[in-house]
Amino acid sequence: TEAQWEYAARAGTATAYYFGKCLSTEQANYDGNYPGGECETGEYDGKTISTAALSANAWGLYDMHGNVMEWCHNWEGPYYIDDTVKDPQGPATGDFRITRGGSWEVIGIYCRSASRDWYVPTLRANDLGFRLKLITAPGS
Repeated sequence: TEAQWEYAARAGTATAYYFGKCLSTEQANYDGNYPGGECETGEYDGKTISTAALSANAWGLYDMHGNVMEWCHNWEGPYYIDDTVKDPQGPATGDFRITRGGSWEVIGIYCRSASRDWYVPTLRANDLGFRLKLITAPGS
């Protein structure tokens, strides 16, 4: 879900990016010409880069900010900011699926942990992907 994605991206932090309030192009692949706020400009590769080419967050997850947007399970709808709701699922149906994380093609603010977008689920793009979740069987 997108709540799980954001929790994983933040890795226990409360800042805009796992790395703090600014994101450098040494930490994420995005259009470094437009980092946002008072952050310094950086490089712009103009394409995806190899997975894990940059630093992981504290939980060992790579590329949570930038590189490719990641599909989430949720349909587009309001994002719940309510501490009493654990892992909100969002609407049961819809026309658009949520994406998170930004990509190599976007500016820095769209790579924030809380940034979200939505697209028709049939969309195919060179800056769009997904992350697999591995569930291990008990005792394995």
